[in-house]
Amino acid sequence: MNTVDAKRVLETALICTQQPLPVRELRVLFGDELGADTIKELLGELQNDWAQRGVELVCVASGWRFQSRPEMREYLDRLHPEKPPRYSRAALETLAIIAYRQPVTRGDMEDIRGVTINTQILKQLEDRGWVEVIGHREAVGRPALYATTRQFLDDLGLASLDQLPELQNPAQPGGAFEALAEAAAPQPELAMETAEAGESTADDATRTASGGDDLGDPDATPAVET
Repeated sequence: MNTVDAKRVLETALICTQQPLPVRELRVLFGDELGADTIKELLGELQNDWAQRGVELVCVASGWRFQSRPEMREYLDRLHPEKPPRYSRAALETLAIIAYRQPVTRGDMEDIRGVTINTQILKQLEDRGWVEVIGHREAVGRPALYATTRQFLDDLGLASLDQLPELQNPAQPGGAFEALAEAAAPQPELAMETAEAGESTADDATRTASGGDDLGDPDATPAVET
């Protein structure tokens, strides 16, 4: 099979699939006659072929996929005007801590945020497929260790955690939230929408009262988050 035909096969398979395809599965298209390096080279050529179009070929954690470019979002939203799910700032702060400090326990998250995390927040993130329990810490009570999933990376359009924006100030907990929001901004799959301006949540009021920063004061006495 020549290069042109091989690229057509790859292009067709990637357009018709609903999930990202890893290189090992793409090799099956050719009966393993093409090696992984050859497949990657052809995928790179396909990326260049689509460089000037509204759709791009990208590599995410689960494999390769075609997706719309961020600048096309406002037009595509007109076809589906329903609003994406909204997540509270508390949920997104928790997600940011897991993303940048993983693996972490619920106690670790509460120490960083300075508030007691509502169980429903972790359940919401698990139900969305963004975090999962990967083990238990060898400590009293064997608390669960949370980490992000491949789905989380796929929704951000990232291939690995190494592609998350670097924290400008690792010592400042609030930076994790801002960095995660920056990474998610171009991705319609991950709605990083917080409360409307002027709204407040119970944990926001708690942090203000205790003098904590955006992610809470680790030295403050934890308060229950609602």
